[in-house]
Amino acid sequence: MVTAVAQRLASQRKEIDDTLATFALSPTQLQEVKAKMRVELERGLKKDTHPTASVKMLPTYVYRTPDGTERGKYLALDLGGTNFRVLVVKIRTGMRNSVRMYNKIYAIPLEIMQGTGEELFDHIVQCISDFLDYMGMKNTRLPLGFTFSFPCNQTGIDKGDLVSWTKGFKATDCEGYDVVDMLREAIKRRNEFDLDIVAIVNDTVGTMMTCAYEDPKCQIGLIAGTGSNVCYMEEMKNIELVEGDEGQMCVNTEWGGFGENDNIEDIRTRYDREVDGGSLNPGKQRFEKMTSGMYLGEIVRQILIDLTKRGLLFRGRITERLKTKGIFETNDRLALLQVRSILQSLGLDSTCDDSIIVKEVCGAVSRRAAQLCGAGMAAVVDKIRENRGLDHLEITVGIDKYLYAMRFSDETLRDIMARFRREMENGLGGDTNPTATVKMLPTFVRSIPDGSEKGDFIALDLGGSNFRILRVKVSHEKKQTVQMESQIYETPEDIIHGSGSRLFDHVAECLGDFMEKQKIKDKKLPVGFTFSFPCAHSKLDEAVLLTWTKRFKASGVEGMDVVKLLNKAIKKRGVNIMAVVNDTVGTMMTCGFDDQRCEVGIIIGTGTNACYMEELRHIDMVEGDEGRMCINTEWGAFGDDGTLEDIRTEFDREIDRGSLNPGKQLFEKMVSGMYMGELVRLILVKMAKEGLLFEGRITPELLTKGKFETKHVSAIEKSKEGLTKAKEILTRLGVEPSEDDCIAVQHVCAIVSFRSANLIAATLGAILTRLKDNKNSPRLRTTVGIDGSLYKMHPQYSRRLHKTVRRLVPESDVRFLLSESGSGKGAAMVTAWASRLTQYRHMTLFCFPDGDLGVKSFNMQLS
Repeated sequence: MVTAVAQRLASQRKEIDDTLATFALSPTQLQEVKAKMRVELERGLKKDTHPTASVKMLPTYVYRTPDGTERGKYLALDLGGTNFRVLVVKIRTGMRNSVRMYNKIYAIPLEIMQGTGEELFDHIVQCISDFLDYMGMKNTRLPLGFTFSFPCNQTGIDKGDLVSWTKGFKATDCEGYDVVDMLREAIKRRNEFDLDIVAIVNDTVGTMMTCAYEDPKCQIGLIAGTGSNVCYMEEMKNIELVEGDEGQMCVNTEWGGFGENDNIEDIRTRYDREVDGGSLNPGKQRFEKMTSGMYLGEIVRQILIDLTKRGLLFRGRITERLKTKGIFETNDRLALLQVRSILQSLGLDSTCDDSIIVKEVCGAVSRRAAQLCGAGMAAVVDKIRENRGLDHLEITVGIDKYLYAMRFSDETLRDIMARFRREMENGLGGDTNPTATVKMLPTFVRSIPDGSEKGDFIALDLGGSNFRILRVKVSHEKKQTVQMESQIYETPEDIIHGSGSRLFDHVAECLGDFMEKQKIKDKKLPVGFTFSFPCAHSKLDEAVLLTWTKRFKASGVEGMDVVKLLNKAIKKRGVNIMAVVNDTVGTMMTCGFDDQRCEVGIIIGTGTNACYMEELRHIDMVEGDEGRMCINTEWGAFGDDGTLEDIRTEFDREIDRGSLNPGKQLFEKMVSGMYMGELVRLILVKMAKEGLLFEGRITPELLTKGKFETKHVSAIEKSKEGLTKAKEILTRLGVEPSEDDCIAVQHVCAIVSFRSANLIAATLGAILTRLKDNKNSPRLRTTVGIDGSLYKMHPQYSRRLHKTVRRLVPESDVRFLLSESGSGKGAAMVTAWASRLTQYRHMTLFCFPDGDLGVKSFNMQLS
């Protein structure tokens, strides 16, 4: 009986393996695909064979890539899928990386995609009209570039006859006609504005030009999305459809049509033929239907139906939803870690074995797609190498896929600045503060150090898994000097997630140990407490915890005064908490001790936050209009109300879902050190599943949350040994990386960390412009105190941040001052004031029972 079951299971396993084996391409087969693609590239270029070539090699009349001299303001349209984008692009004179963009995305309903050509272009023009209204540019006649992601025969840079629709479009009366003329006619029909349409390009050409603006070696553009296509810079002498032999021209290969002459029938499966037969254009775009996102989900669905009919999946039960064409989307195919929930949404009662088989199916289909694109790309690269007569070619390929959404133009960053500025104002307003995501918490710190502070203090610093205690001595012998001694104590995970009383008892025990070692058990020293979590203050020595962050979850603390809880725990030590401050405030005060222009404090480490000196008249939650007070922004929660949804990626959402506080601290999860390594890991996993990295190998280590750390990102981005470090780190994850893998991973790390620096620059820019406006000054001169492991340890982060801030806030002179001693010295400075204030209050009550104006004034400065 057991033997029969085992034989049946082995037979079923073999059937599944045999099915998936049809998607496994050997090196020999891939070389054959490359050779056949190379033949079709040549046939498409030649006048005699072009009419029957499956790869059309369409001239684009783009003769060169950007050289950095481009300038001006332009309108751009981007049509290539179910969404249509309108952009304004501003390029500053002669400066690379000085492009500003603003854009809006509009949907194209299915009835318009498959209606008449006139309806389609009228809809496009209506979207343009709305955008111009939005931008206040209806009366401005701008040059317009049209990205039209469908095969066109071009006879000039601004002339393009549509060869055929792809990607689900079927609008009538368009094929064979000049789409630029159709757009011009639609603009005339609307009769609201005029535009100068100067160029039409394919999306691959747009991608190549975008990437070439950053890397002049980029001479190939690849789209791997809804559709699949490539363009590249070809020698003019090889393009027989265009007159002239000198120089180069970009050729749009339209390689999606590869195979229409039956030359890849040996690698097409019956599932490919079923998908092709059920498409809007049977027999056409065969290569695209094997490689692009529009069709991969459908291939997977066909395989699942077949395996289920054969009793190899889902107990042989096919649901109506599984029978529905298009129900299994490519995005679902990519979300392999959530396969059970996806199958449940299709009404499929799947076992663990079913889930494993579905993952295998998805992997086989996506791996083949990546391999076919790689073989096609190898043919293109080989063609360029031979054109140049080289044995070895170094070239850059622009890819518009996973990382595109993490790149921000200065225009987008300025928009984020404006959003954060609005959130700051909401947080400061009495009516709007309760619903504001950026809480703008008053700290009751009213000025930076003035040089008169002195004394012997203890500073406690709690904000992460390590807890620090410092003894800070401030003296005035010849000049003000600070001596510090400190010790770090570990805060175990069970205490971080235990009860509040255990946490503060642990702090008290560490303090007792420190005082014993310092031989100060009998001294009654003032204590300052740096508590790096969002708190509502009513005065310097009161702080009610609003919410835990940074993985802390100690119970019974939220909503309580942490100073009272700590004082209760340490009352036997003979010390008392004089002041509690956030780590950003401590950082600002520490740097303010060295530079009295410092009026901003930022932490960019495990977590991220900022504080700054705000005018008291703008803080509705505190009485009084005179002077200033430090505001703890708690900017990590920026975006918790959906403000940043348009710039969050699928990877950000996955990070959030797996966190201890889903839906909270969304900005912090996009930029801080706690999450950066995990963001990179998720991107690498997805690219590996697509076969774009590590030859498709995914190890258990790579799939393990937390295995790729932010310190690894910093190591990989080092200029000299970065690639060596990448190889070491990836090898430890078991993926055996190639040199190209290491380069790609280094690029992913750079994009993720650059995004973080850009976003921090935008929010800091909002604070700086507010300071400038508060001072009513044409130019701001200020110092930003800054601390945090990410800022200090990452080799490129600080330079990127400084550079972006200067671009975003050009009317400012900002000095970035690194806090060498952390926030403890700053906490001691605040404690010095609080201690002095207490002494003056006692003096006031003893000597001037009725009060004294001068002393009252002094108290107001320090309270």
